[in-house]
Amino acid sequence: MTSGDSQALLHKLQKDSFNYFINEVNPLNGLIRDKTADDWPASIAAVGMALTVYPIGVERGCMPREDAIARTLTTLRFFAASEQSEAPTATGYKGFYYHFLHMDSGQRVMDCELSSIDTALLIAGMLTAAGYFSADAPEEREIRELADMLYRRVDWQWMRGRKRLLCHGWKPGKGFLRWYWEGYDEALILYVLALGSPTFPIERDSYDAWSSTYEWKSVYGIDYLYAGPLFIHQMSHIWLDLRGIRDDFMRAHDLDYFENSRRATHVQQRYAIDNPLGFPEYGELCWGITASDGPGPATRKIDGIQRKFYDYVGRGAPYGPDDGTLAPWAVAASLPFAPEIVLPSIEHYQGLHLCEQNKYGFKASFSTVFHQGRGGRRWVSPYHFGINEGPTVIMVENHLHDFPWSLMRENAALRSGLRRAGFAGGWLEEDGVAG
Repeated sequence: MTSGDSQALLHKLQKDSFNYFINEVNPLNGLIRDKTADDWPASIAAVGMALTVYPIGVERGCMPREDAIARTLTTLRFFAASEQSEAPTATGYKGFYYHFLHMDSGQRVMDCELSSIDTALLIAGMLTAAGYFSADAPEEREIRELADMLYRRVDWQWMRGRKRLLCHGWKPGKGFLRWYWEGYDEALILYVLALGSPTFPIERDSYDAWSSTYEWKSVYGIDYLYAGPLFIHQMSHIWLDLRGIRDDFMRAHDLDYFENSRRATHVQQRYAIDNPLGFPEYGELCWGITASDGPGPATRKIDGIQRKFYDYVGRGAPYGPDDGTLAPWAVAASLPFAPEIVLPSIEHYQGLHLCEQNKYGFKASFSTVFHQGRGGRRWVSPYHFGINEGPTVIMVENHLHDFPWSLMRENAALRSGLRRAGFAGGWLEEDGVAG
């Protein structure tokens, strides 16, 4: 049970991160800025996060229900009306959407791909909104109808390719990308949504092809399904309550994905305690390696050691890359899995004052060894990212109040997708949920 002081700390952290979605938005179309950089585009994944955090804002008294309804409708109407075509300036195609969109026009920018995973995160947010706004009022009915239409429009079958795996994406004039979703990663939510689609469902063999590429490892005496960056062990869990339900892979290892994420969180802390690369500050309270912003690209000799630093890269533990950059938000987003080690670390990070004069709480990441400027201040990312702030809000909520998990357990398409992937047991078998 979380103490009163800890709960107050978590609600403050949640509120600070929630404010990102209040401010970094175009109110005319609902698009959410990817990060707090000047003239930066929207990210459809950040929009999916926003659609999930608005109901949380209503429940926690951070946003009036009517405001949440208005913002959600604006967003869904934009995606419903936006151009779906092969044109390089369209917003999407085949029901999928481009990774980055212009904040005003909503058109594709930065030569980005039509993104399968980011579309999945966007759809997950839409389904959360549909589950929450359940009243028989015209605006709430429209939210449900638009979310259903937008989910039904996604042609998941079209995105299948080599070895039956789902492709990372597609570009106009170039076709499908070289990369496919294989190896344990954040794609669990993607495969479940694609399996559960009422219009273009993929077959079970796609899920089996994906899970056949998993790597089972033993690290520090902890046996688990391996992925290096911490966010991989969180992203699908934002919407999917994976406690006590198992697919074939997890049944074979007498585990579930929630327990797997708990073990992965402990591996991260153990790696920081072990600290094989000798970074200052790493330890029991200071850990959390994930895909994040960084101080590079640069190479510097520090205390006699030649070190290479990266910019935005998928850092991971225990096999790297690791350049001494930690992400406090990623620790916070592991709260449901391992509160016994996460809460003390959140309190520790609060004490480092990484969020001073910051309206959104923790900055995205900081370096334990890279210093810059006069006085040699530690490097701290100058940006906040929507895909960091969203998991902070949502996973605190799941930990404290079992919401939005409770909403998504009732979603028929997600239940169908989980069952088609071979999941069984737990809440999937309970009366009133099975369907």
